[in-house]
Amino acid sequence: MQRTRVRYRCGDCGALAPKWVGCCAECGAWGTLVEAPDAIGAVRANAAASAGAAVPLRSIDPGAATRASTGIAELDRVLGGGLVAGSVTLLGGEPGVGKSTLLLQAAVAMAAGDVGRPARRVLLVAAEESPEQVRMRAERLGELADDLLVVAECSVPNLLALADTVAPDLVVIDSIQTVHDPDATGVPGSVTQVRDCASAFVRLAKERGIAVVLVGHVTKDGALAGPRVLEHMVDTVLSFEGDRHHALRTLRAVKHRFGATGELGIFAMTGTGLHEVADASAMLLTDRRPGAAGSVVVPVMEASRPLLVEVQALVAPTPAAMPRRQAQAIDNGRFAMTVALLQRRCGASELVSCDIFANIVGGMRCADPGADLGLALAIASAWTDVPVPPQTVVVGEVGLGGEVRSVPGLERRLSEAARIGFLQAIVPESAPDIDGIELVRVGDLPAAMGAALAAPLEFR
Repeated sequence: MQRTRVRYRCGDCGALAPKWVGCCAECGAWGTLVEAPDAIGAVRANAAASAGAAVPLRSIDPGAATRASTGIAELDRVLGGGLVAGSVTLLGGEPGVGKSTLLLQAAVAMAAGDVGRPARRVLLVAAEESPEQVRMRAERLGELADDLLVVAECSVPNLLALADTVAPDLVVIDSIQTVHDPDATGVPGSVTQVRDCASAFVRLAKERGIAVVLVGHVTKDGALAGPRVLEHMVDTVLSFEGDRHHALRTLRAVKHRFGATGELGIFAMTGTGLHEVADASAMLLTDRRPGAAGSVVVPVMEASRPLLVEVQALVAPTPAAMPRRQAQAIDNGRFAMTVALLQRRCGASELVSCDIFANIVGGMRCADPGADLGLALAIASAWTDVPVPPQTVVVGEVGLGGEVRSVPGLERRLSEAARIGFLQAIVPESAPDIDGIELVRVGDLPAAMGAALAAPLEFR
């Protein structure tokens, strides 16, 4: 017997309600609830008829999920070797960071193929741009490819029909917030539309074995726009980050069902597109001024990749009642803790009446606890006007008692510093010996300052 149950669905957020109300209880929108009847008996009967057969896990062929290289080594590094057939990848980032450029370069490389890498058919859905705009960008980035197909279409049913016609190996949707499904409620970009459109492309990927890449917008807080369920629906979530005033761009995997999330891809934005950065440490230290007070080189770990960054600090007395404390590209909590440690554990009470600024040069953002000691020495060096030796790197976490603690990946950090040419490192007492670099082991913050500043620590 078929029964019909009437519920009400919000056209903005998709929330269900057992009865009609003027205001949606989930998103607070007014007048958005509409009837959403479903036939309970018919739904259960259809589900029973279409249920798939369960098979032993041992009988499943893992080779069916093949990877296709994107032709961009840094992107392949983050993806664990390339895009998996039948996977859905969500790429998010701020406007202007280079999401469309990165995917267009990957699409051209995959469509063109190379030695040992067969050409793939790619369908690029330019839902935000015209095909002419895409062609102009592609010419600026490099050569074109015959197997790269471009369509300016926003209707999901039309896109699904086109995918069945051209049978691509990869579909790029730029972006998921601009396509729409006529059968779904809400305007393009609304929670309901984003969820239903993403669900349609997920089904396309799984049923046809096509790799799908969705470009997603972000909010002003940096989070992916749309429903949180969007990140759960896809297989991989990539975050493309960078300061628009710097050339450096970083790519991270926030979620990855086909591999680890511990890799970092580094690019440099140029007039001819995104270029892979083979030696990021050398690039970040290109214009460094050795021997400058307030400058310290710190080996940090970005995912599983060691990088050398320059931490700079500036300390200036101020007559203001509320001195300024400002940090760029550094976690504000760790910055405030470091200043408090200098005041409490090192007798630097004069910092209370000083403006203190800290920055990581080059556009890299750092939340690594291993940069604590380097940040503290940079502030002390800026205040005393005594530079840290130019061929010295500093690494270590500083506890609230002023003790210097070890950090993960210490050997890889110091090996990277030795490769670049640094001769000395100020490290925690438990640090192991590393060939090619002299270690100065310290147990607490005052001892580190005495070793780094080459003079008794006297805050002036």
